[in-house]
Amino acid sequence: MLKALEKAGILVEALPYIKKFNGKTVVIKYGGAAMVNDQLKEAVIMDIVLMKFVGIHPVLVHGGGPEINNMLKRLGIQSHFIQGLRVTDEATMEIVEMVLAGKLNKEIVALIQRFGGRAVGLCGKDGGLMQAKKRFELVKNEAGERVPTDIGFVGDVVKINPELVRELSDQGYIPVIAPIGAGEKGEAYNINADTAAGELAQALEADKLVLLTDVEGILKDFHDKSSIISSLQIDEVPNLVESGVIASGMIPKVQCCVDALQGGVGQTHIIDGRIPHSLLLEVFTDKGVGTMVVK
Repeated sequence: MLKALEKAGILVEALPYIKKFNGKTVVIKYGGAAMVNDQLKEAVIMDIVLMKFVGIHPVLVHGGGPEINNMLKRLGIQSHFIQGLRVTDEATMEIVEMVLAGKLNKEIVALIQRFGGRAVGLCGKDGGLMQAKKRFELVKNEAGERVPTDIGFVGDVVKINPELVRELSDQGYIPVIAPIGAGEKGEAYNINADTAAGELAQALEADKLVLLTDVEGILKDFHDKSSIISSLQIDEVPNLVESGVIASGMIPKVQCCVDALQGGVGQTHIIDGRIPHSLLLEVFTDKGVGTMVVK
């Protein structure tokens, strides 16, 4: 009876959040440990299916760096990175597209349907969803000057056409999107999954953008896991970057949240995807997990 009462209490706590987000769109960037650990993978997908069943419209954008690395290694193609971005020549881009838009995308779709949901796998080429252009990364030369550097088929989002995603969501499907954009001539570009999710959230006028990561959130002290910043105003971001609190790989994630908020997204969250059911904790409970970035 005690366990039954605890379960009832959880449902009662979730009720106002179910009412609040019924019919709303939540864009989720899925990557990191939650994509490679089977138990975490199942927990994330179950969370997403549950969200759909209670009337929320989840849209999933996924990465796949480890899988791409494994496939390139198997084929004897060496990876090179500049400032965290994969240098992507034509041969590498073929593998990236095959792994992201083919293997991984369809595995996620199959898992959603295994847990009772309905999903459709897409990439940015489908329905003109994600138009892209070549990205030139600013890299310091020998003189210490930051100069534009060609890193191959790595792209920036030029335009999002969200109609197909909206239609699928309205018809009861969960869109699963690989961040491959299409250039002017139809060529494929590899787009950072965080960036793609943020841009899509803006185009969909989403109520939430959730980035699943492999860290607890933003920490005041990197060595103290209990020093998590639970809520962060965007006007606080520059000082935290300057002081080093927000550093390295967290900088683009936070900037993605800032851009999304300025583009009309309601709330943004950076949460620890290593915690089972962290999505449910964030969306349906008072406490939540990770860091919420707000205006």
